[in-house]
Amino acid sequence: MPGTTTPNPYRWMMLAGVWLVYYCFGLQTAAMAPLVKPVTDDLGLSYSAMGAVLGAWQLVYIATALPCGAFLDRVGLRRALFLSAVIMASSGMLRALAVDHLTLFLAVALFGFGGPLISIGAPKLISQWFAGKERGLAMGLYITGPSLGNITALALTNSVMMPLADGNWRAVLSTYAAFALGAGMVWLAISSHQANRKMEATVDARPKQNQVQVFSALLRLRPVRIVLLMSIGIFFFNHALNSWLPEILRSGGMDATSAGYWSSVPTAMGIIGALLIPRLAIPSRRLFILFALFVGAAAASLLLQSGAGLPLAVGLTLQGLARSSMMTVSVLVLMETRDVDSRNMGAAGGLFFSAAEIGGVLGPLTIGSLSDLTGGFTAGLYLLTGICVVLMALLWVLRGESGTKDPAGDDHRGGG
Repeated sequence: MPGTTTPNPYRWMMLAGVWLVYYCFGLQTAAMAPLVKPVTDDLGLSYSAMGAVLGAWQLVYIATALPCGAFLDRVGLRRALFLSAVIMASSGMLRALAVDHLTLFLAVALFGFGGPLISIGAPKLISQWFAGKERGLAMGLYITGPSLGNITALALTNSVMMPLADGNWRAVLSTYAAFALGAGMVWLAISSHQANRKMEATVDARPKQNQVQVFSALLRLRPVRIVLLMSIGIFFFNHALNSWLPEILRSGGMDATSAGYWSSVPTAMGIIGALLIPRLAIPSRRLFILFALFVGAAAASLLLQSGAGLPLAVGLTLQGLARSSMMTVSVLVLMETRDVDSRNMGAAGGLFFSAAEIGGVLGPLTIGSLSDLTGGFTAGLYLLTGICVVLMALLWVLRGESGTKDPAGDDHRGGG
């Protein structure tokens, strides 16, 4: 409630609920990658056709992030995140029922309607329930959800799930879909608690805002525009290396097995970084930490050209630390921008992720195209270094802005 200083202990249950739904997001986004071979063989798809399928949800995500943000602000977290889980489960089940390229493409594209609801909903939940130093900790905790979901899919799909399903990829995807639906039911139970009902009543009592006016007001804020530009560069860097890292390592002389092992280093380091770095990013040093992450990302893109040994290990470690926390700390910066609060955080998050996924699509595409043109990944890695330099420059501009607020000054913090 406004003016309360005692945080509601139920905030941790709410965080656990959103973590579980976000875990399913990571599980579903990575589920198809280990199954490319059996799916393409069964449906008679080329790798080019399968590539289009794998990128279908991101294209939809770009178009739906803005309306999803407005929808979140309008209907609230409880309904919106349950809908997100239902859509993710439906996407998984329809993938299992696909009979050709079109039906599989549409099934994966459907995920792009549910994904933004959880990507945007998680920061909105934190803006409502957490304040001050706890925000960084909460952000670090929830972002481990999709990372662990990714690891689960990559590590267990072929080693555990496919043998249990007698090699039936459709049964595996159906199981993941059922798990997502179950997660949605758990979230619905958690968010139906009296503590959240009280929060919803407080939020619903506020005057409803015209969403066009909300988006316009946010875009008029120069710090918001700078953070949106930064989000494009951050996702460009992250998605480019997430997609091409194994091939980058193989082009440096590694065999496929070794490249797979080395490629897991950033994921492991990313989880550690997500737990440690955001909680250190208190307002007084948030921009400095973000600058250090950009420097680390730039160094990683240079060290990845070393091929093997200690320099490569350092580069992969830096990449993992940077990719796990650049987005999280940037969202914290957005959250603490003056005139951005829990009432319009859905819209602000929609703007952030809609812009960011432009970089998410362009990153892998650009690095792949440069590789075709130049016969290697050196040019692409230098481009990533340049992107990091641009991010540093944008951060320097942001540093001169006076658009941040006291993190204790939001209008509602989940007090009890």
